[in-house]
Amino acid sequence: MQNTYRMKKYLLAIIFSAFINISFGQTEKITNKLVGDSFEINFNSENYDAIFLSFSKEMQIALPFDKTKEFLEDLKTQVGKITKRQFIKYEQRYASYKTNFERGLFAVNISIDNNSKINGLFVEPFKESNLPKLIRNTTKLILPFKDEWTITWGGDTKELNYHIESEAQKNAFDIVITDKNDKSYKTDGKSNEDYYAFGKELIAPCDGEVVLVVDGVKDNIPGISNPIYIPGNTVIIKTENNEYLFFAHFKQQSIVVKQGQKIKQGQLLGLCGNSGNSSEPHLHFHIQNVEDMNIATGVKCYFDKIKVNGQTKSDYSPIRKEKISND
Repeated sequence: MQNTYRMKKYLLAIIFSAFINISFGQTEKITNKLVGDSFEINFNSENYDAIFLSFSKEMQIALPFDKTKEFLEDLKTQVGKITKRQFIKYEQRYASYKTNFERGLFAVNISIDNNSKINGLFVEPFKESNLPKLIRNTTKLILPFKDEWTITWGGDTKELNYHIESEAQKNAFDIVITDKNDKSYKTDGKSNEDYYAFGKELIAPCDGEVVLVVDGVKDNIPGISNPIYIPGNTVIIKTENNEYLFFAHFKQQSIVVKQGQKIKQGQLLGLCGNSGNSSEPHLHFHIQNVEDMNIATGVKCYFDKIKVNGQTKSDYSPIRKEKISND
């Protein structure tokens, strides 16, 4: 955007909180959520008086109303309304939000005092460095299914896992059920019902919160994929450690959890299906560092204690062709 940096002189509103490294849990606090929601509503409705009244006294002195209004009007003129806002992390005392405006993507950082008044406001272009860095999961996970399944794609090389070319899915697994002849279907494989995995229960690997549910995508005829919505019917679970567990290709209208629902390890999510970019019934599962797959980075997944080809392994990340089950 040509004019973005015209607002530089007012991008930073004075911060009165101490600049010390305080360890915050990376879950958005309710006070920050309420303040952030209010800021978004008032900004979009051009209710700049209300935003100024939400400032601390020190902030109001440092950035009087005319300067506040000038900054907000300039921002609104250049980038438009806020269309989507997602909490990313705490940085010092800021709550940092990846914020989609009508004409740009920015990080909106808001600091509040003990009275839930804004004492710091900083807007900057959103950069990937603003995203949390995760190498592997620290939450203890069980496998998201019962009985024994087979990894068809999984591992760290292209030969083991074609997903590695995708930033978000680079540590993903595709998992099916196979018989003693390594076939994933009973007869000719021409119907979904012929596949061992179709309709099998998928369960939560850990406690968490459901942050996304998609459940209206039709199941494919085997061999014919749907490239319009690649993940098909989907569930994303956010763990207490801010890992996002991504499940794809559920059976249409089989998902039994709702967005915003708190769930427990082992709880039923839905049934395995063949929706989205899928040629046969299977589970696609991976972990990413943020909810949005468009900007996410894949996180290597380790399961706490599982059986691999009949042998118990702890803290293990399975690879292609291994048969796995919960210990």
